[in-house]
Amino acid sequence: MDLGLVGARVLVTGGASNIGRGIVHAFAEEGCRIVISDIDGEQADKVAAEALALGAESALVCAGDLTDPDAADAAVDTVTSNWGGIDVLVNNAGWSVPGFLSEDTDRARWQRTVEVNFYTAVATTQAALKPMTEAGCGSIVFIASDAAFGQIRQGIYGATKAAVVALARTTAKEQGRHGIRSNIVCPGLVIPDGPEAVGSGSLWSVGQDAVFDDKQIEYLQKDTPLRRLTTADDVAKSVLWLSSESAARQVTGQMFSVSGGYTMP
Repeated sequence: MDLGLVGARVLVTGGASNIGRGIVHAFAEEGCRIVISDIDGEQADKVAAEALALGAESALVCAGDLTDPDAADAAVDTVTSNWGGIDVLVNNAGWSVPGFLSEDTDRARWQRTVEVNFYTAVATTQAALKPMTEAGCGSIVFIASDAAFGQIRQGIYGATKAAVVALARTTAKEQGRHGIRSNIVCPGLVIPDGPEAVGSGSLWSVGQDAVFDDKQIEYLQKDTPLRRLTTADDVAKSVLWLSSESAARQVTGQMFSVSGGYTMP
């Protein structure tokens, strides 16, 4: 099926590591023009080079912390100033430090989790709405999480992702009259493909066992109907479909769990 994404102008936030990297790769294989927005400029440069090798028409980096004022506007402007508009925004930037709610008492970390996971999605969405409205079309895909439905060791993180779900659906209801579609993908646990898939600032840079050890992963798989973990490519393929105006033109405000059936919202 031709998704009609050749030459599409795409912004992926948090596009330098793990899920974001997989999403960038998938758009690259479709021949898109991609801006990678990420706090880790060095890793983003590597992923941009990978994107070009995979077939991207163009791949640019806008390095910076999206929680900073004007950073979201700068990321969107990188797309519009180079290519005259923006077709797809993927709100993927995220951050999490797993911990039991009774023990996770660091308020500064709560605040950072809210800012990275929720505020960045608000800011980039607001920045993208004007050019999308002027064009009369656009797709926004929000990367939430199965943690939005309540998961052990993911209390604060899951709450921010539940907020992302509400934001995405509000966007769908408010902006549909302008031809803008807004949908949500909720990945299950995605372990990076390897050390090359994460930058030094990634949660996973401390090593897999520090995030999810083998016993926890085994427990998760036993409770997953398909008995396998989700990959970044699994998530990316769902994002591609939702981004396609030809494939998903009548799909908006919808939420999809890409988790092997671990959750069924």
